[in-house]
Amino acid sequence: MHHIRLGFSNFAWLALGACACSSLFASTSLSGAPADNGAGVSDPLVERVRIAALSMQRKSWEQGVLAQAFLEEGRDDLVVAMARASLIYLSKEGVPAALEGAPVDPLMAGEAVARAAQLTGDPGLHKALEQSLAYVLKRAPRAVDGTIFHAGETIWSDSFHTTPPFLAFTGHPGEALLQIDGHWRRLWNPRKQLLAHIWDEKSQRLTDPAAWGGGNGWAAAGLARVIRAWPENRATARARLTGDLRNVIDGCLAHQRADGLFYNVVDDPHSFVETNLAQMLAFAIYESVRGGWLPADYLPAADRMRAAARGKVDRDGFVQGVAGAPTFDRPGVSPEGQAFFLMMEAAARKLPRSSPPL
Repeated sequence: MHHIRLGFSNFAWLALGACACSSLFASTSLSGAPADNGAGVSDPLVERVRIAALSMQRKSWEQGVLAQAFLEEGRDDLVVAMARASLIYLSKEGVPAALEGAPVDPLMAGEAVARAAQLTGDPGLHKALEQSLAYVLKRAPRAVDGTIFHAGETIWSDSFHTTPPFLAFTGHPGEALLQIDGHWRRLWNPRKQLLAHIWDEKSQRLTDPAAWGGGNGWAAAGLARVIRAWPENRATARARLTGDLRNVIDGCLAHQRADGLFYNVVDDPHSFVETNLAQMLAFAIYESVRGGWLPADYLPAADRMRAAARGKVDRDGFVQGVAGAPTFDRPGVSPEGQAFFLMMEAAARKLPRSSPPL
């Protein structure tokens, strides 16, 4: 079994009111003002999607990714509200937002909980953050090589967006890299240039070899967030992570449809046309171009994704055609689809260009 030493000194920055991810938090607003379209004008489409997102019932990962979306938008008022609401459902280990889902799913709320703890000084939020880190570093069930299981003794592509961003953000890049490498070894298909969905550790085989779009999207978004939080003095590992991200994006782009979208199983045109992968990849591309680890050559593809996703928003603000909750095996709507629309739009607005395509 892989053993990890836990040190709570990593949370000294919270006690001092400092920020572990200044590049993200520095761009946020304490005012709670609605995000604009980059030209100082509020975007009513984004407002509708945000309202619809808040109306939806949410499980653990859905609460977490929506809280992350508000963090990306700079909506500290909503970040604090989401984090405080996450304290209603604590796991037996004290991890917040633990309403159903896999044991690692609540960790998607980690950055938002950290931001809310920093802003409010709430002891309950501080404790929840400490318990989350203790769980991921010491208690989470894992394989002999240290790779944390998603559920049971299985490893999913979804988990690229659970533990690695949280670990990188809280100052544990080595452990974040261990998790990414463990998932990559099991799930990356070099022939397809795509990630498979689920690996079973006990049988040592893929139990879902399909290149599910959502899983590849979770990975792309998670890798972009890890790279964003990566220490500057670890350039070699950062370059390797950037290579992984480019491989996922390039593998998906090879199957992008003329309308900007993708199939639910990326390389299977018999599966339904799905909206959320486009939003997830667009977020990853916009953030990566802004951060300087992807070239601007990727922007036209991301802009096509963004335009297609915006065209899928109905009059009530629901993003239609995503892998639909609760089974994610048919087109519908989902809280994660709403969240990634907001994340995509926030990332697009932050790009230093005069008029983001709408």
